[in-house]
Amino acid sequence: MRIAVPAEDDRGLESRVSGHFGRARYFVFVDVENNEIKGAEVVEVPFEEHGPGDLPNFVKEHGGEVVLAYGMGQRAIGFFNQLGIEVVTGAYGHVEDVVKAFIEQVLEVDPYWKEKIEREKAHRGECGEHGK
Repeated sequence: MRIAVPAEDDRGLESRVSGHFGRARYFVFVDVENNEIKGAEVVEVPFEEHGPGDLPNFVKEHGGEVVLAYGMGQRAIGFFNQLGIEVVTGAYGHVEDVVKAFIEQVLEVDPYWKEKIEREKAHRGECGEHGK
């Protein structure tokens, strides 16, 4: 199984899961066999701007079968589902810890990720200085 995780940086298994799926500059592709991590590959996202379906296709091209992310829009989830890729949202922490917890079926996800992202978007809109 190959698990794709959007990451905050290029440190591989030591990276933290990106809080913004669509803004992640890196993905860590983790190869799992017999419920053990066998390897990890860091791949930089090859485009600055992306359109609908670009990131799901990028993950598919790199062999991703499961995506563990924090937040993700319904449209992206739909694209992944059409490609036969499983999506788990609300995942947070270090990539290695998240993948191990997923493998062991004990992954704890943040059930409030949508609300947190909406609050952050609203805050950016009010301040006008974040994320622009």
